[in-house]
Amino acid sequence: MTTTPPVTFSYTTFLATFPEFSGLSSAQVQAYFNRATGAIVANSCTNPMNADGNLPYLIYLATAHVAWLNSPKDADGNPAATGQPASPLVGRVSQASEGSVSVSVDYPVGQDAQERYLAQTKYGAEFWAATAPYRTARYMARPTIVVGGRFRGGWLGGSRNGGWW
Repeated sequence: MTTTPPVTFSYTTFLATFPEFSGLSSAQVQAYFNRATGAIVANSCTNPMNADGNLPYLIYLATAHVAWLNSPKDADGNPAATGQPASPLVGRVSQASEGSVSVSVDYPVGQDAQERYLAQTKYGAEFWAATAPYRTARYMARPTIVVGGRFRGGWLGGSRNGGWW
């Protein structure tokens, strides 16, 4: 059974929220939306962010993050339908100099790889901060019952003398 995703992409709504992307075509932003919902945030009715109505906003933040990192840039460095390819640098700028132009980036891989990836843009950083409440849960598996198996010194399904513990 296929369910309809709760958030349908709207180019008009996206540009109203993020006007700096007005140089991109609807098809480009739709492609970035598809990438964001495929890799960063699930566009699903079962997503906990959908229950409280924050999912559209968070998906658009993730879309803006992906778009900023990957879109061509115009002469002023703004996203554009055509222009210079997106920077091949990955990570946070850790050092920069002006004379003879030098830049160093830092992208340590490890425990918080998603946070480091998102911290590359203001949109990703906002997404990371806004999703903090959704990252606090602890998974607790439902207990598994094995009929006839050993458990805590006795047999499941009753003790050897016929009574329940």
